[in-house]
Amino acid sequence: MTITNPSPLPPTRETFRIEGLSCAGCVRRTETALRAVAGVIEANVNLAESSATLTYQTPTATYGTLGQAVARCGFRLVRLEEEVDPVAQLEQEQQREQADLRLRLRVGGILAIVTMLLSHGHMFGMGHAFDLSTTANFWLQGILVTPVQFWAGARFHASALAVGRHGGANMHTLVSIGTFSAYLYSLLVLLAPGLFQGSRVVAEVYFDSAGMIIVLILLGRFLETRAKGQTAQAIRALIGLVPKRARVLRKGREEELPLAAVVPGDQVIVRPGETIPVDGRIIEGSSTIDESMLTGESMPVGRGVGDGVIGGTLNRGGTFTFEAERVGRETVLAQIVDLVRQAQQSKPPVARLADRIAGVFVPVVLAIAVVTFLVWFWFGPPPALTYALTNFIAVLIVACPCALGLATPTSIMVGTGRGAELGILIRGGEALEKARRIDVVVFDKTGTLTHGRPALTDWSGDAATLALVAAAEDRSEHPVARAVVVAAREQGMTLAVPESFIALPGQGISAVVVGRNVLVGTRRLLGEAGIDTTAGEAFAAGLESAGKSTLFVAIDGQFAGVAGVADSVRAESRAAVDALHARGMRVFMLSGDNRRTAQAIAATLGIDQVEAELLPEQKGAAIRRLQQEGCVVAMVGDGVNDAPALAQADVGIAMAAGSDVALAAADITLMHDEPRDVVAAVQLSRATLANIRQNLFWAFAYNVLLIPLAAGVWFPWFGVLLSPVFAAAAMAFSSVTVVTNALRLRRFQRVV
Repeated sequence: MTITNPSPLPPTRETFRIEGLSCAGCVRRTETALRAVAGVIEANVNLAESSATLTYQTPTATYGTLGQAVARCGFRLVRLEEEVDPVAQLEQEQQREQADLRLRLRVGGILAIVTMLLSHGHMFGMGHAFDLSTTANFWLQGILVTPVQFWAGARFHASALAVGRHGGANMHTLVSIGTFSAYLYSLLVLLAPGLFQGSRVVAEVYFDSAGMIIVLILLGRFLETRAKGQTAQAIRALIGLVPKRARVLRKGREEELPLAAVVPGDQVIVRPGETIPVDGRIIEGSSTIDESMLTGESMPVGRGVGDGVIGGTLNRGGTFTFEAERVGRETVLAQIVDLVRQAQQSKPPVARLADRIAGVFVPVVLAIAVVTFLVWFWFGPPPALTYALTNFIAVLIVACPCALGLATPTSIMVGTGRGAELGILIRGGEALEKARRIDVVVFDKTGTLTHGRPALTDWSGDAATLALVAAAEDRSEHPVARAVVVAAREQGMTLAVPESFIALPGQGISAVVVGRNVLVGTRRLLGEAGIDTTAGEAFAAGLESAGKSTLFVAIDGQFAGVAGVADSVRAESRAAVDALHARGMRVFMLSGDNRRTAQAIAATLGIDQVEAELLPEQKGAAIRRLQQEGCVVAMVGDGVNDAPALAQADVGIAMAAGSDVALAAADITLMHDEPRDVVAAVQLSRATLANIRQNLFWAFAYNVLLIPLAAGVWFPWFGVLLSPVFAAAAMAFSSVTVVTNALRLRRFQRVV
């Protein structure tokens, strides 16, 4: 008996929540640990959402092994509920975190402010308000700030301890060490004041600094969390398009069911004004449907029996019944949401520098803080310990790896989300990075620069031959083939069913109809079959000079006629080409059509260079030649013929109305079939990458400027030091600034 190994299961892609992330260093360590797990193919950790999106092979990698890897970093991996949308679950976690932060901030803020007034009330003319001895004042400060240190700041200390147990350190480590240093030193002054007698150290307490640092960092986290909640607005809007319930006909009875209960084959009833819940095909009734959320077309379109409908679109007309075909995660809208989610979890190459720095950031800061303490303690002016301690704390607190970790994911989340709102779906950070550098844009002709809805305008043969051609073309999905079929049916012709059919991509078709061998396609196709097309060349030349496509026909090995098909150029195509030229890009066109037709259209649109009569593999070779010349190439197409070129290009851009093969090969999908969206996609990628670079610059510059200031480098010349309290405020401000800057991408608009 022969034993065969079972075929491996397809990889699983899943989003998890990670509890305890605080900074870029946490992200770096967690990603490294997850990628080291056997069976993990890809791991992307997103600080902005405290989530991880993993692609892994089961059963090699399991939830248990993944959780253990994360636990070794000091964090906790939490599986999201399958029946609940991951975006909604992550948002619920953010809302819970906001509520917790708000409570701790309010209580801690009141206590810290009172402590600050006790310590510095004389600065505000309030010395008389606290008629206390110095010792009593110090004790009251300690009592007030203790809940702030141990309750309001508990998240920082718990995280630092969890990470520290596994030999790591993160942003919370810096906060915890800094505030505990101030708190414990102050406690020592209270409990053992004799230690400071006769020394050059002034016995002062820093309860106010410990408390205010925690409150200010909590404030920063609260503002940051609120701002981060806006980054997923686009996905929330997409998910919000789908109703929660559906009206289903089962066993002759109409039932209203939760959307999760709808299965393929169910008959779903939709009334006027309702949103279509899932994808399917109309079996009874008709209506007009607003599909603008997908196509960008503002006018509702008519749909009747046999037509497909898409979940999330709006029924503007009558009542109809349709059969559910794709439900849950299989619907078009769910796939769009998943595509956007994947993009938001990705990282562009520009983020690698930040990742490398994040891996060593916290240990370096700890080392700088220790050196600062020692230098000030041994060489600083009296009171040396006071200076050493405050500068040590300031260095720990001012360093902000959190801003570094937020710089990339927040910009990508907002940028790709804004793209989704505009009908531009970007697969990931790498596509964004490459799209920014595009200098050559290559268009396919049919369905991109033209409408892809050609009509038969001329025919040199007889009606019987046209009927044979139409019968053969009825098996093809090419737009030109459909034009012939539509014209034949409009003339009342009855089309036979072909006995055989072969599609020849980029060339035409070969079929047998009622025993006749039918060959339809390019002149090259007929020439390679040994068929003389001389009799039709003059007729074809006239059509091609007018910008029409030509089909050469042979029946039983003999030339039988030429068909002329016209496909109107999109009105917006010229504006798209001009806009690309204005941004310094060259525009090429590749086409399987004949040379004269392609050149006529290229001349109309102002295209720089055109190659025609190309097979699919030749289109890919043309892209490769441009790349060998040093060009960064974007290919825009919509058909099966374009898939090799889309895959070869640095950035493949597919029109959503095109074939599934084209969409699968593309890096960017344009939902609105609008050539000007190619320009918008490039603009958006450039804006997003510019935003990332701004965030990274300020995250780096912030630390480069403020860490030396906190360490007291400028004190010998300018007498300037950074108070730990101001260091905490600056740290909180840096993270909020990064997120706020990313949110500016929500205002991105097309300019063409």
